[in-house]
Amino acid sequence: MSRRPVNLSRRSPDGGGLPFVGSIQAKSRSSPFISIGLVVVGAILLIGYCYSNSGGASVDIKGLSRFEGGASCTLEVLQAFPVLKKAYGDSMRKVLHVGPDTCSVVSGLLKEEETEAWGIEPYELDDVNANCKTLVRKGIVRVADLKFPLPYRSKSFSLVIASDALDYLSPRYLNKSLPELARVAADGVVIFAGYPGQQRAKDGEVAKFGRPAKLRSSSWWIRFFVQTSLEENEAAGKKFEQASAKRSYKPACQVFHLKAYP
Repeated sequence: MSRRPVNLSRRSPDGGGLPFVGSIQAKSRSSPFISIGLVVVGAILLIGYCYSNSGGASVDIKGLSRFEGGASCTLEVLQAFPVLKKAYGDSMRKVLHVGPDTCSVVSGLLKEEETEAWGIEPYELDDVNANCKTLVRKGIVRVADLKFPLPYRSKSFSLVIASDALDYLSPRYLNKSLPELARVAADGVVIFAGYPGQQRAKDGEVAKFGRPAKLRSSSWWIRFFVQTSLEENEAAGKKFEQASAKRSYKPACQVFHLKAYP
């Protein structure tokens, strides 16, 4: 968002012929130092703002929330990354994230040592920053409809993480998209889904996604996984719970751990 520069300095009026002229002149002598200080502070803030937009600063994960007053599962992915790393170990070396704001997630993952990351953005990219445009230009982030096959070979990634995307798909399309996530994964799939009763997307987001989020219960998801021949990754799930307990981490979203297809 552009900001209009504000002129913070003011000229002091000529104090000749006015009462208390001495005090006014004293203030006018000190005002240049105040003005200079304000200009310096403003310049620092402006540089910091531009630097963060260029991708040079750390990711502001608080800006990822797509739910007004609710939970963002995309935000949750970055918060859960240390726990995921403990649970999956070497499987975190080559990660595909699927979901909105994937540029921010991929940027955060790429800052981790020995981690390669790619992203699938299911919706149109509007008003993206320079860093996101660079990721798209390099092919690291792609825009792809989850209702169709993903543009990757089988087992292209060690781990696939999906967030804030599957909640918007009907069972008809989930039957296609979920097997695709398992197909391109070598070690497993992690799904971050909202809880029933959480704040739904705002009206503007509903128009973009085409439908409101269907926040389903864990039992609904488990039944659906069984129907699509996807098995729970119990070993990874237990490690995730243990690592979460050690870090006092409580997910704001449902987290499901699935095995990749053989």
